Amino acid sequence: MWSAPAAVPPRKLALHATRNAELRLHALFALLLAAVLAGCATPDSRQVAAGSSPAPAAEAPAAEEPEVQIVATPLAKVRAPSPFPPLIEAELEPLPPPAEDIWDRIVKGYSIPDIDGPLVDKWERFYAERPDYVARMVDRSRRYLYHIVNELDARGMPLDIALLPMVESAYNPLAHSVARAAGIWQFIPSTGRQYGLDQNFWFDSRRDVIAATDGALDYLQRLYGMFGDWQLALAAYNWGEGNVTRAAAKNRARSRPADYVSLDMPDETRNYLPKLQAVKNIVRDPERYGLVLADVPDAPYFTVVRVGRKMDVRKAAELAELSEDEFLALNPQHNRPVIAGADEFTILLPIDNAELFAAKLDLHDQPLVSWQAYRLKEGESLAQAAAKFGLPVETLRTVNGLGARARIHGGHLLLVPAERPSSAADASLSHAVFTAVPQGRTFYHTVQRGETLHSIARRYKVSAADLREWNRMPQSAVRVGQQVRVTSDVVPSVSPRGRSSRHSRSAATGGAKSIRAPDKAAPARGAPKPAAKSAGSSRDAAPGADARARGAAAPQARPRTGANPGASVPPLR
Repeated sequence: MWSAPAAVPPRKLALHATRNAELRLHALFALLLAAVLAGCATPDSRQVAAGSSPAPAAEAPAAEEPEVQIVATPLAKVRAPSPFPPLIEAELEPLPPPAEDIWDRIVKGYSIPDIDGPLVDKWERFYAERPDYVARMVDRSRRYLYHIVNELDARGMPLDIALLPMVESAYNPLAHSVARAAGIWQFIPSTGRQYGLDQNFWFDSRRDVIAATDGALDYLQRLYGMFGDWQLALAAYNWGEGNVTRAAAKNRARSRPADYVSLDMPDETRNYLPKLQAVKNIVRDPERYGLVLADVPDAPYFTVVRVGRKMDVRKAAELAELSEDEFLALNPQHNRPVIAGADEFTILLPIDNAELFAAKLDLHDQPLVSWQAYRLKEGESLAQAAAKFGLPVETLRTVNGLGARARIHGGHLLLVPAERPSSAADASLSHAVFTAVPQGRTFYHTVQRGETLHSIARRYKVSAADLREWNRMPQSAVRVGQQVRVTSDVVPSVSPRGRSSRHSRSAATGGAKSIRAPDKAAPARGAPKPAAKSAGSSRDAAPGADARARGAAAPQARPRTGANPGASVPPLR
């Protein structure tokens, strides 16, 4: 007999409904999981169309509810939480973009018209056959390029000019030519003084990178103002503005062009622009010549520190935590082992070392000079003075800028070592007036018929400008019988007329009459260096200047490619 089911208590009904809801949720989750697995295992539509049947999907458990429609929704990207608090994160600045390579900047700034021809090809081969020399030249330039490029940019000048020291000196700040030109821009003494480059016992500003660059760019701007053409300006920088002006005037008188390629000029100047063009072409596309150029960032290498205390060069390098060679590579203007000779001194230091140097100098309250002044006694020889202070005589000569033939007498002041740094040594330098004896033998030449100032200068391998300066001559004209003072290591043994001349005091003709160097020498011209050909000349002197290079080894090089595929003798300034 059927009986009605007992009434279910409301609590059990609620529990049953809850279980049903849970079952439905489990079923829905199973369906979703099956759909995802089926999507992963299902072949693409092309396979299905070809007749291959996909694997059957798992069956969902039976349920009374209508079939659930599943819509695939892309997963939202989840952002990882920041490790910084919001305040700190807001203060962080983005990293700066990587610095541009200085070579790319220079190439973009080329504006001197290009030239080509056999001479350009010749100098391209010259560099391509000397990759080690190119690498060392580039390594030296890395210290100075940024400063020079910035100065050119500020003046609106062609950036090609930043490569000119490669032609002049191979970027060797100690390069010294037979014409007594010095520094990376190769100024001769007289023109250097004309452009504010002081030369005295203590320093030679022609080797000061900042001062010499400023003087060279002033000179080049003046030449461009004269000729209105950068090629002629560069020719004048090498040959002299007077020579270029006369050559141009001669061409115009003959109804010929007066541009660079049309002028008659010496081989030295004829090779000058082609050599620069070769360097330009190599910097533009070094791979074309089988060369690599080391990376040089478009960023400052050094900063300027001004100090008012005399100090040993070695001590300055020690305070900056630099090797002495690296210090002198940035400060090559100092002639002596002591930085002195002015009320304030400018020192260039790598940016990372400058603050350290300043901090150590502030803390150092002891004397920094271990050299002193010594006055040579009457009758005392240089060898005797050297022995007194425990120095080889050659070292004493070098320290005081005395050539091998220089003769000095009692009363001449010498720079000699002190026992230790002391206030007395410092004071002795402050009250002393040092003079340098010009290098070489000083004598008088008697002008012969047919001679000119330029021919006399060529004979003794000096410049006409130096002869004018030594003799206080306002112009280059000379007269027969005139006595011309000359300082040179080159003293011919035969007079112009063919008679032998020993250059004794009785030599009346032909010649050169020896004289003693006076106690007070002519204005000092800086530390005499052994005569050597400049690295930037057509005299094949590049290896010589390279051998005098200072500084660290070249950084790792990389090949560079340019956007566009692809030009002497130091100027007597």
